[in-house]
Amino acid sequence: MISMMMAYVFNAMTHIAIDIRLMAFKFFELIVISFPSSFLLYAEKVLDNYVDILKNNQIYLQDKSKLKSVLAGLVRCLSLLVDREDILSNETKILEHECLHSFEVELPKDHSGMPSVLKRIEDLVPLLVNSFHDSALSIQAMPVIDGQSFDCILYTLQNINMAVKVVVDEINRPHMSHEFSSILPSNGNKLMPNTMLMYLKKLGDSFPVGKIYHSAEKEGERFFILNLGITEIFLHLITWIDDPNLFEKLLHFIETLLLKQGSRNLSATKTILEKQLVSIISLFPRIVAVSGGWRLRLLEAFTTAFRNCKVESTHCLAYLAAIEEMLKDDSAFKSCDPDMLSYQIVWLQELPNLLLKLGDRHPPLSKVILKLLLQIGQCSPQNSPLASEYNCLQWRLKEFYGTQVIAGPVNYGPFIKLPTDCQELSICCLYYFSSLNPDLLQSITFCCLCNHLEPSVLLRIIEVLESAFRAAHLPISDYIGFLVTLIARFKVYPGKFSSEENDTKVSKSGIFKSLNSAICSCLSQLGDNSMVLKLLYKHISREMSLKPSLLNMRGLFRVIVMLDRRLKQLAEEEVIDLSNSLAYYVLDASSASSCLTDTIALAEDSNKIAILKYYIQPCIFLLYGSDKLLNHVVKLFDSLVLDIDCSPVSQCDDNHVLKHATMVLEVACILNFMHHDVELHRGLSSSRETIKHILLKISKLLGSGNFSMPVEERHKVKTAFDQLRAVACKLHCLESGDVGV
Repeated sequence: MISMMMAYVFNAMTHIAIDIRLMAFKFFELIVISFPSSFLLYAEKVLDNYVDILKNNQIYLQDKSKLKSVLAGLVRCLSLLVDREDILSNETKILEHECLHSFEVELPKDHSGMPSVLKRIEDLVPLLVNSFHDSALSIQAMPVIDGQSFDCILYTLQNINMAVKVVVDEINRPHMSHEFSSILPSNGNKLMPNTMLMYLKKLGDSFPVGKIYHSAEKEGERFFILNLGITEIFLHLITWIDDPNLFEKLLHFIETLLLKQGSRNLSATKTILEKQLVSIISLFPRIVAVSGGWRLRLLEAFTTAFRNCKVESTHCLAYLAAIEEMLKDDSAFKSCDPDMLSYQIVWLQELPNLLLKLGDRHPPLSKVILKLLLQIGQCSPQNSPLASEYNCLQWRLKEFYGTQVIAGPVNYGPFIKLPTDCQELSICCLYYFSSLNPDLLQSITFCCLCNHLEPSVLLRIIEVLESAFRAAHLPISDYIGFLVTLIARFKVYPGKFSSEENDTKVSKSGIFKSLNSAICSCLSQLGDNSMVLKLLYKHISREMSLKPSLLNMRGLFRVIVMLDRRLKQLAEEEVIDLSNSLAYYVLDASSASSCLTDTIALAEDSNKIAILKYYIQPCIFLLYGSDKLLNHVVKLFDSLVLDIDCSPVSQCDDNHVLKHATMVLEVACILNFMHHDVELHRGLSSSRETIKHILLKISKLLGSGNFSMPVEERHKVKTAFDQLRAVACKLHCLESGDVGV
């Protein structure tokens, strides 16, 4: 359809009536808007017609509105040549899915047509430069620049800029066509059409246009924008500039631009000026590379502008891209130039500040900053000044993750709400700190314990910190403390209880199981497990003393079992301390399993048994491995049961007795449960006398007349007493070998 329409469009472009010609260019612009690659098919003919109408602009385009229309259309066309690779790639993908089979797809297949297009551009540039020169002289003579004249001269500069970019990009293409290279004269190691260079030098002679600062603010701003446009053009041509005077003027203008950028009051032309500023900033690495004696002045101006830049402006991204470009080469990190190093350090120090200012409002920009941080961490040589400065960032990055005022709520930083790809970059940055600061590790721990953190991110943090530990970037005490803290303080909040280890439902309890498994895996790789437990125990004991939830306690016991259930390296006082924690835990687990409502029903209620078994299973494994631990636990049970003979009558009120009646039920339940496990018979036999003492206390409690006990509670205690007495009898029989009794 487009190919059929183009015959009429080209016919109208050569019509004798100028209005018809202009309408043809506008019609073609509509085609290009709908199908951008159509320009690439007809670029030669279209540019020929633009050349023709601009040659006769004094005849056809005396009306500024008509000249503006032509120049605006040409800007669109030349911009398509600059972006032709992306346009072809995108439209090919679209057409593969959307084109009807009855129509043939028309797209340029290669760059074979570029030499002829570039010849048209070579013809076009002199016309544009002459047009600019004439317009510049006329506006300088105007008391006030009218909008049409300003727009025309601005579009002219944009067209020259686009034309230069197309030619420079083609020259820098690795496989430039032989046909094109043969028509270009050599200039050093580069090639550039002589005619273009000659006219562009004429453009340079007019720089700067007017005055950078004008008596009227708006007028001065317009001249400033025009000079920005000229500067951008010559920055693309920086390799070919052989005029020291022009080069000096350009560098002075760039320095002034950077130093004054933050203080300029932009009005109606703000969008135009911002676009041009972004282009200048993006070309800054090229400028610095050839700036000679201006290098330090330009770096100082660039750094000042970067630090004063508004974080959410388009300039900020351009500055970051320029910094990344200047650091891309490995030599930038190995440079012995103290001046360059000082600026690199300033840039590095500013990055955490930008992250905090952005928060979670602009993830793409945060991602760029984090990528730059990661690149610096990866490339900075060990023990270099830049690596040292990278380590110093940890203090500022605490706020990026999370901070806590003494005993107050955690103030989470942007990390929690940023997308996963940003979180991944920030986690990778942690590995490259040569010594991970405990304060930063605490901030990371806050994030790991946050309910809003994705499970995959949590496991990724553990993975990266394990790598940091293996690279000696994290002390073992801090590392194991971090792992224990996660198990002890992770908020599980189980919904429906599940005792299945392989429960795959996406729930907090399921996440906790994955976390526990990952941490056990990390700890098991540290070396001798019994020695690891020795190192780890003080952290575990501290967390157990804080009374975490049952599931967290179970996780801690599971770690102990995995490392050394025989407790070979633990000292006597540590075993006693562990027995206290274990005893209170199993009593709490018994209460949670709701077994105490009817101890007789325990054997008949499989669900209650499963719950109790799930909670105390790690403890049972510990008791398998250590009779000493079991004896301490049974002795603690004995101390918890009320001894009527040793208690003053005043303390034996009803509430006090009911509380201890409940304790009797819990102790009896646990001992009865343990007795059902054959592997614990030997250990329980050695505690038979202690169990007898417990029975004696319960008997006295039931026979005392100093207080009254409700009938229902008395029945429960009597039943528990009978069950526990049966356990004691069986243990006695096992010890004496009289199995038949």
